[in-house]
Amino acid sequence: MHILLLASAFNSLTQRAHAELRDRGHRVAVELALPGGSLPDAVRRHAPQLVVAPMLKSVIPEEVWAAYTCLVVHPGPVGDRGPSSLDWAIHEGIEEWGVTVLQADGEMDAGDVWACVPCRLPQVSKSELYRGEIADAALEAVLLAVERFAGGTHVPRKQDTACAADARLRPRPYLDQSVRRIDWAEDATGTVLRKLRAADSQPGVLDTLLGGEWYLHGGHPESVLRGRPGELLATRAGAVCRATRDGAVWIPELRARRLPGQSPTYKLPAVPALGDRLPPLPEAPEATWADIRYRESGDVGFLEFSFPGGAMSTEQCRRLLDAYREACARPTSVLVLGGERDFFSNGIHLNVIEAAADPAAESWANINAIDDLVEAVLTTTDRLVVSAVAGNAAAGGVMLALAADEVWCRSGAVLNPHYRLMGLYGSEYWTYTLPRRVGPAVAERLMREALPVSAASALGLGLVDRVVDGGPGAFAAEVGRLAAHLSALPATPTRIAAKKSELERRESVTPLAGFRERELARMRRTFDDADAPYHALRRAFVHKERPAGTPTHLSASQTDSGPSATGFTGTAPMTSRRGPSADTKNPMNAESP
Repeated sequence: MHILLLASAFNSLTQRAHAELRDRGHRVAVELALPGGSLPDAVRRHAPQLVVAPMLKSVIPEEVWAAYTCLVVHPGPVGDRGPSSLDWAIHEGIEEWGVTVLQADGEMDAGDVWACVPCRLPQVSKSELYRGEIADAALEAVLLAVERFAGGTHVPRKQDTACAADARLRPRPYLDQSVRRIDWAEDATGTVLRKLRAADSQPGVLDTLLGGEWYLHGGHPESVLRGRPGELLATRAGAVCRATRDGAVWIPELRARRLPGQSPTYKLPAVPALGDRLPPLPEAPEATWADIRYRESGDVGFLEFSFPGGAMSTEQCRRLLDAYREACARPTSVLVLGGERDFFSNGIHLNVIEAAADPAAESWANINAIDDLVEAVLTTTDRLVVSAVAGNAAAGGVMLALAADEVWCRSGAVLNPHYRLMGLYGSEYWTYTLPRRVGPAVAERLMREALPVSAASALGLGLVDRVVDGGPGAFAAEVGRLAAHLSALPATPTRIAAKKSELERRESVTPLAGFRERELARMRRTFDDADAPYHALRRAFVHKERPAGTPTHLSASQTDSGPSATGFTGTAPMTSRRGPSADTKNPMNAESP
């Protein structure tokens, strides 16, 4: 079926819908709803059989929904309406929620219901929920609605008869800053955290701090430090700790309030954002919250990291490399690399680069720091390394994952293994790892097409070795079980012993240093060229500038309908390409160039 995705942005949910609908053989195109464009003309040009709006902030014109069936994804259960659905649910501490796919009509969020799927709301940030539990429910609902539409016999239900009445489910207004505001003298820690989580990653909570107005982004509880309400107590890993009435919270990122006539502002780690305003504060030791943690269970080490937005600055890459080296000094046979949920990594930190006095120099420092980390993983020969990809990954973050011996990916994750949309050739040893896994032809196609890849397709391609089914909250436990099984296998010591000789063999043919040198030569030329597209693309990304139109690589209908495209056809579940007991060599890997 020819499906048009209508969206305000090609965000994580739209990407996942694009990838999973293509997996099922549909022809999928994207049209962005941008100011100044004509949606009716665009939709007529595509002539779709069905329009799906995974994330749309504007109203679909009557001219469109009267002529085409338009299915809108609403991040709330049946009966809930309004632009801040998920924000209100988190703000009010609601634990059971849902996602509804409804048909667009003359009243916002009031159309007939094609599918509704319940989900839980654990106590994590809105952005984590949106990419996790909400996205899982949304895709289940979208796929069910598309199946029902394709069947031709399903009659959608009126909202007033679709489910039992619930006093919480009603039209509600935009959740503005007057409601989000934190009263540091009165609000308990739990209240502060709910307000912070409900505003992450947008719009943040507007607050006054050290004589300036800032939007606060992210929030984690602190169990030890205490002080006067509102007082800054300590720093750690670029975050600041601020006292509440009965405790304290960690705030990782800040965004300055935009002043009239000035350029748009963007999020930065809290400490560099405050700069000279920040008084001398102690660097707190790891207690309740840390962005990098290490733990062990039996013969398995777990190096967990979680960076806001999945971006990794020079400083974060260096700290993670230090932690990786410390983890490799432990007597374990398996080392699992990755966070418990949400982003794995999206590569270099474009916001930090943009804020630097010399963005070209910071770009160079950042790419070398992440290359150092990837090299350390690639050259680890005394244990098996597993990348646990709990959530989305892109660009250098995908290549970091591919440096491991095995890649285990949650079923809801979306991978973007490409660089060209940011005007970059790429590094992180991708010219070594990507062709080795998927073959040169597929590697070239992935880079050229620059499209998102679902976990199922990644498995079929050989990009990952195992897909772990289940929700975000279950991923870490299942990875722990699989890692324990892997460490106990009789074949594991043999696999570890073979790593050193295999690396030596490859080094004798084409040393790793050569791949890095060639990649970085291309990157250096880009960074040092003030007129290179990368610099304008980076600024546009950081400042969230809207494109002039829908990018051509999205507007063309795309389908993955056979093994030559993605290796995945139909809807049958696929959970493992290679089980823990299989040989270390991936049969789909090609010899490195």
